[in-house]
Amino acid sequence: MKFVYRTEGTCCQVFEIEVDDNRRIQNVNFFGGCNGNLQGICSLIKGMDAGEVVDRLQGIRCGAKSTSCPDQLSKALRQHVLEETK
Repeated sequence: MKFVYRTEGTCCQVFEIEVDDNRRIQNVNFFGGCNGNLQGICSLIKGMDAGEVVDRLQGIRCGAKSTSCPDQLSKALRQHVLEETK
């Protein structure tokens, strides 16, 4: 499954996420944001279970913002992967 998620409250504007049938992260492309940090996140989560990624990333904040790119990624995965497979 491949989907696009528009973020809210972050420098990154859009994620393109690819997840296999076993809910494992295959690829994530970020558009905008801190390129080096986001490439690092992509590298670390590739092959991980979407649920584990959500557990690790949800609630992370960026400075004084109420969210962050990792938090937005967790929201995208919850919405498009975890809630669809219930």
